[in-house]
Amino acid sequence: MIELIPAIDIIDGKCVRLSQGDYNSKKVYNDDPLEVAKELEAHGIRRLHVVDLDGAASHHVVNYRTLQRIASGTALVIDFGGGVKSDEDLRIAFESGARMVTGGSIAVTNPDMFCHWLDLYGQEKIILGADVKDEKVAVGGWKEESVWRLFPFLKDYHARGVTKVICTDIGCDGMLQGPAVALYKKILAEFPELYLIASGGVGSMADIEMLELAGVPAVIFGKALYEGRITLKELEKKLA
Repeated sequence: MIELIPAIDIIDGKCVRLSQGDYNSKKVYNDDPLEVAKELEAHGIRRLHVVDLDGAASHHVVNYRTLQRIASGTALVIDFGGGVKSDEDLRIAFESGARMVTGGSIAVTNPDMFCHWLDLYGQEKIILGADVKDEKVAVGGWKEESVWRLFPFLKDYHARGVTKVICTDIGCDGMLQGPAVALYKKILAEFPELYLIASGGVGSMADIEMLELAGVPAVIFGKALYEGRITLKELEKKLA
């Protein structure tokens, strides 16, 4: 069964969502992310994707206290991303309760550091973040395109030992119009052993089922849940 990973995106300690990474599109859904996490856990969710959007914009971890509260207040397995740009940021993330950390921009701008983390913490704890638009990798909270194209980027890091990848199609993210299924099929055809986590565009349980049929191992979703397009009851039924 596809692994269901709800997302909690954080700005100023609050649970928010953006559309296509645009900070001006911010919508606050709950002032207390811990309350959201507890409700998800109560309905059978075991994994959570937490993104420090302030951190992504500031280039260092900012909302680690919110991470601490969620980690200490639940038994959820948390993967954390956003602003992890240094050894100190990584240490703070793990000490604050993250079980895994996602590195996106750092994997582009400082591959030696990212690979050092991979060697130090292991492939189970370090996830490669591949945020893409038209198969080009984006960095800096999606504000900048890098020189990397997606498939050479994945091939390079797969050769270096990466086994887990979160691939977000920026054009789909927050739009609730369906995920980039064709792109994910293409990735899995090229790298069948990757633990590929789809992200962006999920607007319903039907979208999740479509990804599952395509053989995608895991999916991150957020806005559909907060907008009521996916209900906690549906999640509970899927997890039963």
